[in-house]
Amino acid sequence: MAPDGQYCILAHYGELPDLTLRETNQNSFINMKMHAPILAALLFVCACSSPHSDNPSNMDKQQYLDYSDRDDRLTGGVRMIPIETPSGTFNVWTKRTGNNPSMKVLILHGGPGASHELYVPFDSYLPHAGIEYYYYDQLDSEFSDQPNDTTLWTLPRFVEEVEHVRTALGLDQSNFYLYGQSWGGLLAIEYALKYQQHLKGLIISNMMSSVPAYNKYANEVLGPQMPAEVLAEVKALEANGDYTNPRYQELLFEHYYTAHVLRMPIDSWPAPINRAFSTINYNLYLYMQGPSEFGIVGNAKLRNWDRSGDLSSITVPTLVIGAEYDTMDPDHMEWMASQVRKGRYLHCPDGSHLAMYDNQETYFTGMVQFVRDVDSGAFDQ
Repeated sequence: MAPDGQYCILAHYGELPDLTLRETNQNSFINMKMHAPILAALLFVCACSSPHSDNPSNMDKQQYLDYSDRDDRLTGGVRMIPIETPSGTFNVWTKRTGNNPSMKVLILHGGPGASHELYVPFDSYLPHAGIEYYYYDQLDSEFSDQPNDTTLWTLPRFVEEVEHVRTALGLDQSNFYLYGQSWGGLLAIEYALKYQQHLKGLIISNMMSSVPAYNKYANEVLGPQMPAEVLAEVKALEANGDYTNPRYQELLFEHYYTAHVLRMPIDSWPAPINRAFSTINYNLYLYMQGPSEFGIVGNAKLRNWDRSGDLSSITVPTLVIGAEYDTMDPDHMEWMASQVRKGRYLHCPDGSHLAMYDNQETYFTGMVQFVRDVDSGAFDQ
């Protein structure tokens, strides 16, 4: 925050869209709309450093793309990282883009069992902002080893995997931003609660802090938005455990997915979305998440997960991203930002669970701004 509670805009690239940011500190909210014209150069406001300073956010393209001293140059940034587990050593896939000594983002994908391919829109925004970032397929996901050992499908084990990856990539408190979306957001919360001493910033995207609260929202708010006859048919199929029935998928895609997962016609869904859906490890997804799209139910391992009461112990700068049409309750996610010590909420008014696609400009403008604000020390003022 700048002096007198004014918000500090560090940089603009092109034109900023309507962007609703609510910054929270000790439960206080600051609400504002920001509009900015196209600028030919970086604009710095509120006593921020000049465009010609040594701030890493101003690295030129040559520095950002200079891989000459990187040991992953031969593979274009790809590294297979060995992970020690109770069942042996396995390798997980990572891929780096860019160089920036103070801004490095590790991306935790959703699912469980999905992959980095859901997040390829980062390629359209983070390089231009000079942010170094890492795609990463968790164990049992697409490009990583897939032992399919259910004894490894526990939250503590996944947290330790992230810590192994962090150490191998050389990420630390001076540069490490952890981003997690959906299941990845849940995992990011768990990681922060154990290892936040290694974090510079935390980004929780499209994930509530309580599965019981999510279940309640899905059944009491989202379900009734469907036509009554459709909801009745969906519930009947679920009651019979008929989750693999093509009719079940047909109803969900037509009436639920295009309303709350990705607000685009099915035949317009981008190729990365279709690839990620086609390669998901469904056994892992089913074990952790369960078969229903109306909450996490049955014997799913995450059905009782709830960290709402622990958010106040997260002291690192934290961005929570929610969307108006999300499968997750945007009001709950705004509340989450008020519970952490240094929180900010970014609302995507036209977005769904995959707001990085259907409300892209707002999503990435807000994310980049957060990373730069943390890097500049704005959260320490």
